[in-house]
Amino acid sequence: MSGELEVIEAPDEVLGEDFVRDVFYIAINCGKMLLESGAETYRIEDTMLRIASNYGIGNAQVFVTPTVIIFSLNDYALTQTLRIEERSNNLEKVMVVNELSRRISDGLPLKQAIRGMEKIHNTRFFPLWLLVLSGGVIGIMFLLLFEGVARDIPAAFIGGAGGVFLMEGIQRYTRVQFFTEFFAALYIATVTVIFVGLGYGIMLDTIIIASVMPLVPGVLITNAIREMIRGHLMAGIMKGAEAGLTAIAIGAGVGLVFMLV
Repeated sequence: MSGELEVIEAPDEVLGEDFVRDVFYIAINCGKMLLESGAETYRIEDTMLRIASNYGIGNAQVFVTPTVIIFSLNDYALTQTLRIEERSNNLEKVMVVNELSRRISDGLPLKQAIRGMEKIHNTRFFPLWLLVLSGGVIGIMFLLLFEGVARDIPAAFIGGAGGVFLMEGIQRYTRVQFFTEFFAALYIATVTVIFVGLGYGIMLDTIIIASVMPLVPGVLITNAIREMIRGHLMAGIMKGAEAGLTAIAIGAGVGLVFMLV
């Protein structure tokens, strides 16, 4: 993920200033990485509170929404509101941060925990070429799942891979997620229509459905439901709305191509 680690300032008169500030530093940045990677808000709150508790700091409070983290160590007059600008689905990073949290619960020294957290932050888990390749493979797998024919495999691969590449590329220039998914879906539908029109594809609808699957917000929908069940109504509603906008963007991109052909 992009973005710099948050450097926390604490009042000089606080007892054990360096230790408390280090705990605050690792807790809020672990929360930031989890939220940027698509973790559930209750998981983020629990992780941050556990980090503080395991280093002997009680009376900590944390409030998380899909775009904001508010974290306080009340006994030490430390509070910070952190706005999250970029979010994606990186379950590998969520898993690694969770593993670090478990090691902290088992007694990992604070300085080692900080080094581990900074290493996670600086690690790029999925390079662009792997994301694009995975998009193409997902398109093929869903084509076969939907009982597509072997002749449509190249179209599904190019559609899925190209859609992911276009989405990742547009995200470098705009944070408006609606446009990234709209143009990715527009590309997929256009490529599929061309393939079928030239005789290199057969099942138009199946190819399109399979190719757009990498864009479908499955993790977001699942998290929205889990948030609602856990009582995090604000986060659940916000994530549900975001998933709905994504679905509208995909449908609009595909629908526009059908209207023009």
